[in-house]
Amino acid sequence: MFENLSSRFSRVLDSIRGQGRLTEDQVNSAARELRMALLEADVALPVVHTFVDHLKTRAVGTEVVASLTPGQALLGVVQQELVTALGETTAPLNLRTQPPAIILMAGLQGSGKTTSTGKLALRLRDVEKKKVMVVSADVYRPAAIEQLRVVAEQVGVEWVPSTVQDKPVDIARRAVDAARAAFADVLIVDTAGRTSVDEAMMKEIAALHATLNPIETLFVVDAMTGQDAARTAKAFGDVLPLTGVILTKADGDARGGAALSVRTVTGAPIKFMGVGEKPAAFEVFHPDRVAQRILGQGDVLSLIEETARKVDHEKAEQLAKKLKSKSGFDLTDFRDQMREVQKMGSMESLLEKLPGGRQMQAQLKNAQPEKAMKHAVAIIDSMTPQERRFPHLIKAARKRRIAAGAGLQVQEVNKLLRQYESTRDMMKKFARGGMNKMMRALAARMPHGAMPRH
Repeated sequence: MFENLSSRFSRVLDSIRGQGRLTEDQVNSAARELRMALLEADVALPVVHTFVDHLKTRAVGTEVVASLTPGQALLGVVQQELVTALGETTAPLNLRTQPPAIILMAGLQGSGKTTSTGKLALRLRDVEKKKVMVVSADVYRPAAIEQLRVVAEQVGVEWVPSTVQDKPVDIARRAVDAARAAFADVLIVDTAGRTSVDEAMMKEIAALHATLNPIETLFVVDAMTGQDAARTAKAFGDVLPLTGVILTKADGDARGGAALSVRTVTGAPIKFMGVGEKPAAFEVFHPDRVAQRILGQGDVLSLIEETARKVDHEKAEQLAKKLKSKSGFDLTDFRDQMREVQKMGSMESLLEKLPGGRQMQAQLKNAQPEKAMKHAVAIIDSMTPQERRFPHLIKAARKRRIAAGAGLQVQEVNKLLRQYESTRDMMKKFARGGMNKMMRALAARMPHGAMPRH
């Protein structure tokens, strides 16, 4: 996410980080480089001007030039300006109204409205513990209504039926009645989009808004469209009182122009971002944390929150008890831990949230960690329960049988067993309370700078 912007910012800041003092010329040179980085990231021009002007004003003052650690002080100023451009504070979803709280989804065709409707519904159900219903008022796009029905079924929320013969306003009224009758907490209304902004679409969505009077009107925009995203958002904002933005496909956006432009251009905060294809790949947008990611500082808080939400705590507790007992850590436990990691999403998205994760991503670029993990699970699934419990039994003949069962080579089995032994040793240290020892051992295995050393 935002790789190009991040790498350019990192190069500029790294070049001055170790300086004992900074001259005004050096500050101006850094500001020019950062300006070029923002323009190449397709950030809207007014945002670039404001960012660079604020940066230069603060940097040539006592805040940076007169600082004992000017490089670090400049990094702090850049981070603060990034946070300001991204929206300063996290904007939570407002559901404080008489149920059902109505959320209207707006945006162009192909921006990811229907998928985001499902992702938002899942989050509201699982995290906010709300009863959610969804309805499609898109009577133009072929199979739009059926797509939302399938999405609703996947995420486990109720779908209100509609047909292409209905008028969008009639669908909306009927959906509100159905939500009230079902005592739903939230009703999400998916609307029609076009390939470009047109008068008919704007009139229709304005009529829907007037009929529904939604508590939230969210503009869904594809992050990879850059400045176009900000321009389209402004067009919708001129017609609708937008309360927030959902940034989709943020995981595939190497530039970051949309994220840095939308808030300034529309005045509406980014509330969520889609970071993958899976229904759970949907994050609250925290401006300060995204700024940290852009500057290569990771986002450990989001990683902890994600882990707490997605990890099976009962299994984790069982493993902790097992580690303390004499039974130890076997291959079944190893497989279960890999499956827990797979729930967290792609390895790239996990590494991005760790300080120094960019360097690790670069090293793993050709390693295909997700594929390796799938192979490892397939190998363990090819073993007998006895082999999983007692790995020392696995000799040459058994290795050949296991490899054939998994459709892989014997070398892959050997590699898996070595990885298991290494992980088992670390788990033993953890069970004995040697956390510091284990962290030092882990840090020694990581690429330089990937983990802090104590």
